[in-house]
Amino acid sequence: MAFERLKRRLGLEKKKNVALFVDGPNLIRKEFNINLHDLRKKVEKYGRISEGKVFLNQFASEKLIEAVANEGFETIIALGDPEQKTDVDVTLTVHAMDALYNENIDIIALASRDADFLALIQKVKQRGKTTLLVTCKPGLATSLKHAADFVEYL
Repeated sequence: MAFERLKRRLGLEKKKNVALFVDGPNLIRKEFNINLHDLRKKVEKYGRISEGKVFLNQFASEKLIEAVANEGFETIIALGDPEQKTDVDVTLTVHAMDALYNENIDIIALASRDADFLALIQKVKQRGKTTLLVTCKPGLATSLKHAADFVEYL
């Protein structure tokens, strides 16, 4: 019953278009055992994933890249200085900003735990789009959880 109320509140009787952005290095880690299929199912409750991207750094294994492709997501590799840890935050944010200004996207979904994305969520809400945070509890930034319109835990 609660899910039906949520669907009405979001206006999901007609399928909303969702842009999903996954912070791979932050969320797809052995200690979390994240299943991309489960992540997809959580997001699909809110609408149709019309854009799904998983952001990885140059250290991502071929096996992980294959798993991302097998689940139907686009892999975006953020390249950087091999001597330093490459962060995908800027690359993810640039792609999310493109989706923000796409009138065909209704919901921006972010899979991360990183407080660095607080400004992104705030900007998305400021522009009148719905935000969905898909995350896990260990290491979750409280500010991110409180800023998002909806939170789904993996």
